[in-house]
Formats: sequence, structure tokens, C-alpha cells
Amino acid sequence: MVLTIEAIIFYLLLLDSVCGNLIVWFSPKLLNWYTNTWKKFSRVFPATKGWMVFYLILVCWIGYSLNRLGIV
Repeated sequence: MVLTIEAIIFYLLLLDSVCGNLIVWFSPKLLNWYTNTWKKFSRVFPATKGWMVFYLILVCWIGYSLNRLGIV
């Protein structure tokens, strides 16, 4: 398997979406830290369960598309 720039970006997004889902679903302390530390950023990019699940589904769909193209 050759790692192209598309594959590297996809794997970074996949790691980010999985970590985001783990934080939202299982770690309320980290979620509170995020909203308290990044107040303006957390208003624009809210870390809620619905958005994180949507983000994970979107990243998986992109991965499926890249797999069909033979990139990943």
C-alpha cells in the first residue's frame, strides 16, 4: 500500500473523528475543558454527540469513496 497525500489526510481525519467521538461520548471532563478553554471556537464548532456522529459518518463515506478509487 502506497501512502499518498490523500490517504494521509484521510487517516488523520479518521483519527480526529474517532477521538472526537470518544471524547463526546465517554469523557465529560475533556468536553468541559474544550468548551471552557476554546469558548469562541466551541461556539462555531460545537462538540455535541450529533455533530460528532455526523463527522464520523462523513469521514467514513470519504474513506469508502477513496477505497473505491483505489487510493486507500
